Amino acid sequence: MLFLSLEAHGFSKAFSTVITAASGMFVPLLPPATGLIIYACIPNISVGQLFVAGIGPGLFLTATLMIFTHFVSKRRGYKPMQTEKISAHEKWDAIRPAILPMLLPIIIIGGVRIGVFTANEAGTVAIVYALALGVLYHEMKLKNFAKGCKETVTTTSSIMLIVAAASCFSWVLTREQIPQTFANWMTNAIDNKYIFLLVVNIFLIIVGMFVEGNASMIVLGPLLHPVALAFGIDPVHFAMVYIFNCTIGAFTPPMGTLMFVTCGITKCPTKDFIREAVPFYILFAADILLLTYFPPLSTFLVNLIY
Repeated sequence: MLFLSLEAHGFSKAFSTVITAASGMFVPLLPPATGLIIYACIPNISVGQLFVAGIGPGLFLTATLMIFTHFVSKRRGYKPMQTEKISAHEKWDAIRPAILPMLLPIIIIGGVRIGVFTANEAGTVAIVYALALGVLYHEMKLKNFAKGCKETVTTTSSIMLIVAAASCFSWVLTREQIPQTFANWMTNAIDNKYIFLLVVNIFLIIVGMFVEGNASMIVLGPLLHPVALAFGIDPVHFAMVYIFNCTIGAFTPPMGTLMFVTCGITKCPTKDFIREAVPFYILFAADILLLTYFPPLSTFLVNLIY
């Protein structure tokens, strides 16, 4: 596991745990993340557009975390995990087996974009492609196939329950005209969209400390989305801001799921995790501000492709 490898190379337990938890923040942003699909179902945004939009913020978060970790490690005197120079032949031997699996996101996004299949059909294509790779690499056994089917049914059922609840809740809100009332109140109380985005960021991070991201999307997504539209904010950009805030909340005490899961696995005391994570909180605050006030980070690829 990652944290064991880091500890074996001299990294502290707390630092290793924080890095492992922070790495989990990429998952809701990069396609085909479940969070992107669930959010798309709430205000009826294109799943394909959100898949493309998530690439920019996901890569941006990855880059900033890598650079920040490098400087912190260098300042503390942590030795690099790989000190020997790797030859081009060794690099190719390591990359070659991963080429076909790495093509999966390209097939999904490319197929949806050029119209070969819909976003829903992309899931079937991904399954068939994964099964073909399993047979090709001689790793797909009947026992593994049965286990995968069982996990698929469980995961799909939970996702569809969330989507169904979100649809019902959105219908009730629309029928009672609550989003319109809330949007009118917000636009009268706040002068411009920049202040609105700042307030939303603070609010969503606080909510994310106590409420799981998908649950907050169901409750708050139908309320905040119409307000964002009223301020002229691109819905795809606002979706990325929303989801990024949810990932920060999952990393933050007192109820951050990423924090508790990783601490439970590594046996790292929560107080040590929080103390070690303080610089990372500052980094993620800077990241969310840049993502919020520089929309092309989310929309550039979407506008380029769609």
